[in-house]
Amino acid sequence: MTTIAPYVLFEEDGGLKAGTILADNETSLQVEMASGKRAKIKAAQILLRFAAPAPGTVLEAARPLADDMDAAFLWEVASENEFHFSDFARDYYGGEPGAAEAIALFLALQSAPVHFHRKGRGRFRKAPADTLRAALAALEKKREQAQRLEAWVARLVAGELPDELKPFANALLGKPDRNRPEVKAFETAAAEAGLSLPELLLRVGALKSPYEAHYRTFLQEQFPKGTAFSTVDVPELALELPEAEVAAFSIDDANTTEVDDAFSVTPLPDGGWRIGIHIAAPGLAITHGSPLDGIARARLSTVYIPGEKITMLPEAVVAAYTLESGRVCPALSFYLTLSADLEIVGETSRAERVPIAANLRHHEVEPWFNAETVAGECPDQPFARELQLLWRFANLCEARRGKPSAGQSFFDYDFAIHGDLAAPETCRVAITPRKRGSPLDKLVAELMILTNSRWGGLLAEKGIAGLYRAQTDGKTRMTTAPQPHEGLGVPQYAWMTSPLRRYCDLVNQWQLAAALAGEKPPFAPRASELFAVLRDFETTYAAYADFQRKMERYWCLRWLQQEEKQEVRATVRRDELVKFDELPFFTRVPGLTGQTPGTPLRLALDGLDFLALEARCRLLGIGDEAVSC
Repeated sequence: MTTIAPYVLFEEDGGLKAGTILADNETSLQVEMASGKRAKIKAAQILLRFAAPAPGTVLEAARPLADDMDAAFLWEVASENEFHFSDFARDYYGGEPGAAEAIALFLALQSAPVHFHRKGRGRFRKAPADTLRAALAALEKKREQAQRLEAWVARLVAGELPDELKPFANALLGKPDRNRPEVKAFETAAAEAGLSLPELLLRVGALKSPYEAHYRTFLQEQFPKGTAFSTVDVPELALELPEAEVAAFSIDDANTTEVDDAFSVTPLPDGGWRIGIHIAAPGLAITHGSPLDGIARARLSTVYIPGEKITMLPEAVVAAYTLESGRVCPALSFYLTLSADLEIVGETSRAERVPIAANLRHHEVEPWFNAETVAGECPDQPFARELQLLWRFANLCEARRGKPSAGQSFFDYDFAIHGDLAAPETCRVAITPRKRGSPLDKLVAELMILTNSRWGGLLAEKGIAGLYRAQTDGKTRMTTAPQPHEGLGVPQYAWMTSPLRRYCDLVNQWQLAAALAGEKPPFAPRASELFAVLRDFETTYAAYADFQRKMERYWCLRWLQQEEKQEVRATVRRDELVKFDELPFFTRVPGLTGQTPGTPLRLALDGLDFLALEARCRLLGIGDEAVSC
């Protein structure tokens, strides 16, 4: 009489289990585990039937036996053919093994996937010799890498930078390959040390300063191949252009080299005036699809940060097409014919060569042309009469739009960095406030708004595609269709007046030049490339602007450190957000909720974090208390 084994070993949910048979229905069984839990299993799940020991102890008895088995020896003595583990167990033990011994062999085979491949439930086949050698070599390599990784991590945590890791430090600030062991070493060490990656790089000397951390992070994200330009020839103007009979002048700050716009004023016999807005025209020489277009398309804009900039176009190209004093420069000109009372009675646009008589600079002009002097007698200065006329016209333009060109109560800030940026901690920074809406600011802003709006309208009238800035319901966005810009009070607005420093302006200049010449423009309406330019420009321009704000925050912190500030005056903007009165620096002060915007504050500075770009502040006084202290 055959005795039926009361216990079974089976697999369920990827795990190995043993239980007591309660009911055997041939294709399925009812079993009870040692925990008392019952389960219905399929007969196909059964690996082994056995009579002893009990299910609660068999696996515990098998595991130490399995640990003592050598996978290499098992591979040597195993059959070349596919086999069931119970058959191999008989050969291995030289007779019928007990349940614990058989299960131990199963566990040993299952835990050695390099040596044995699963071929079905309870069935295995040993790996071919070539496959095994390759797998073992890979395991040894992995073991060595793990040991090397552990050593690297230990040295990094101790503040030491291994030579092998130095080439990878820079990539960590961008989008590193996290599958590389070198990158894993940095990330593991940073986690163990409780530091961010930049903090770790500073500790081990891979970065010299927080400034370098911010700058190199930006370069890794936006200029992974570096900021140097590939070699390209400066394109020559192929067109024969007429020379304008004007003496044009530009208005820029002292550091501007990409002079995109200039103005001219010509008196007319009837007492009226002809105003010219002249825009540099690199688009008349740079052709769409050329290598130089590829460079501009990749960069999309000039990057501005305190103390330096990364130009969109190579310096030689900028120098060839900037509106430099003493030269006759190619330009697209927008002319307005004005009556004696400065009403617009006519307008025209054309490509031409424009004589540039002067490059006026803010710091030279504003002492005699400012809010206090502009309404007085005309001073004896170059282009003073022209500036006064343009100032009067700008006020009329602003009134027609019904929108101010700049917030009169806000300030812009000029940053001047003195010293070697390679050692930023040794530099001195000067931050000078400049109130928005000065006569020079308004003059330039209004003429640019007018030009961008009218030229955008010209493209729309001719059915030529362009890149527009639109604002509706308080949301500003770029679009390829002419739509209102409610913030400026114009029916459409296309960036066209900075083609040396913004790619969308260069694209619009190509479209405008084609419209004026009656030629086919490079971009058709709804062209996929035009949408791609719009998308990439918006994303990149926002990233550049964010980096500029970050670096301005850095230099604000450096100024606070330089001036040894212990306390600062600030003003509530909204909720807990405040602005330092002397700087373009915004921060949050906990516990300030409910204060009216504009409320003065006095804050203590408890620390400056040049990596997080934060100032730790403590409230000392509010309102009258802050003012009187």
